[in-house]
Amino acid sequence: MRPIGIFGGTFDPIHYGHLRSAFEMLQALRFEEVRFMPCGDPPHRGATFADAELRFRMVDVAIAGQDGFVIDDRELRRNGPSYSIDTLIQLRGEFPDRSLGLILGMDAFLGLHRWRRWDEILEYAHIVVAHRPGWKAPDIGPLGELLSENGTHRVDDLHTTTHGRIHIHAVTQLEISSTEIRDLVAAGRDPRFLMPDAVRNVIEESGIYMRDAHEQ
Repeated sequence: MRPIGIFGGTFDPIHYGHLRSAFEMLQALRFEEVRFMPCGDPPHRGATFADAELRFRMVDVAIAGQDGFVIDDRELRRNGPSYSIDTLIQLRGEFPDRSLGLILGMDAFLGLHRWRRWDEILEYAHIVVAHRPGWKAPDIGPLGELLSENGTHRVDDLHTTTHGRIHIHAVTQLEISSTEIRDLVAAGRDPRFLMPDAVRNVIEESGIYMRDAHEQ
């Protein structure tokens, strides 16, 4: 069976940059599905602006109708910080014979050595790095060694093994960030065309990211 892609993030809010990268991974790497996994309590940043329920709702409406896109709320339901290693261990228990691919941006991959039990991740999953122009893969240090020992250019390697490889895949660069969207909404401007209209509607109806909510 084809690999399962795991796409985590705060998604505060989700936008076309997230969705396009996930879609290109789904097609090019022949994933069975890409699981969008909103982070409950992000350990590497402060509190989210939108709460768990609202971020789940935004992701849910954003991916509605796209074959191969599913939402997984396990990190929102888990108490304590949302560590990726805990999620991967749980998923490996559920899918012992499936290939799992943890999807990361190059910026996240460059900070991987600061993650909790980062050196155990490849024991449970592949790492798939979404590469964009302007970022350079590490060639020295612990991440350079990790990439040298486990890197592969072959998509088939993600299918024939269940874990342990690192694959870097170029994706379309869309200069959209959740931070800029929040700032834009707080300034009273319209985020149309940066995200699906269904997500924009949730933002408008809930009032999240508006100036007063932004300052709370």
